[in-house]
Amino acid sequence: MKLSRIAPIATAVLICCAIPTVLLAKTEEELAKQLQNPVAALISVPFQFNYDRNIGANDDGERLTLNIQPVVPVSISEDWNLISRTILPVVYQDDIFAGAGSQSGIGDIVQSVFFSPKNPTENGWIWGAGPVFLFPTGSDDLLTTDKWGVGPTVVALAQRGPWTYGALMNHIWSFSGDDDRDDINATFLQPFLSYTTPTAWSFTLQAENTYDWENEQWSIPIAGIVSKVTNIGGQTVSFSGGLRYWAESPDSGPEGLAFRAVITLLFPK
Repeated sequence: MKLSRIAPIATAVLICCAIPTVLLAKTEEELAKQLQNPVAALISVPFQFNYDRNIGANDDGERLTLNIQPVVPVSISEDWNLISRTILPVVYQDDIFAGAGSQSGIGDIVQSVFFSPKNPTENGWIWGAGPVFLFPTGSDDLLTTDKWGVGPTVVALAQRGPWTYGALMNHIWSFSGDDDRDDINATFLQPFLSYTTPTAWSFTLQAENTYDWENEQWSIPIAGIVSKVTNIGGQTVSFSGGLRYWAESPDSGPEGLAFRAVITLLFPK
């Protein structure tokens, strides 16, 4: 991979690593469980690497995606938090269709904002809801939808002992952008189930389902992920890795097994 392709990744890593370390305030097990909660009051900066293959009608394409996903909670009252979740993709892809060649750069940003009660419900459920936005920030025609989008997002989960289970959902409609590009009308649904041990290992099974209402197509990668929270030189970190299997995808999408690795910087209060 050429230097110009890895420069955006290196820059993002340097920026996030410049955040000052914070003293560990909670046990590693507690932090591991908080990581399973998308609306936890925990600042985290995941670097999620995904490798997909067998892309395109001839299965010749491949894609490497680094999702930089900072999560920043803000207390807005005695009872409510506001949680910002950003997904900034840095992409390298090759031969995703015949004659496409290779592209590298930034993809479109997805920004979610959840308003979440600080305390669970009487039944122990944790939830959050708010808007989600799509920004056409892609640096190449094949890395962007060229559409602005907006919609609702919601998450609900419960944590019972070592178990965490729930689902995250959003729906995005495009409302502006290049008229020559396809409109966006897509639902994302992510059910998840995880088990966390006293030694801060977590075992997660989740599906990352997307339904494209415009083309009436499902994309369904199912992922099994193992993660461990630890402390390195005063910095709390989570390391994750696992496999994804594309149970369903469009003809132009990836197929078969895919790979994921995640390094998450944690900044507990």
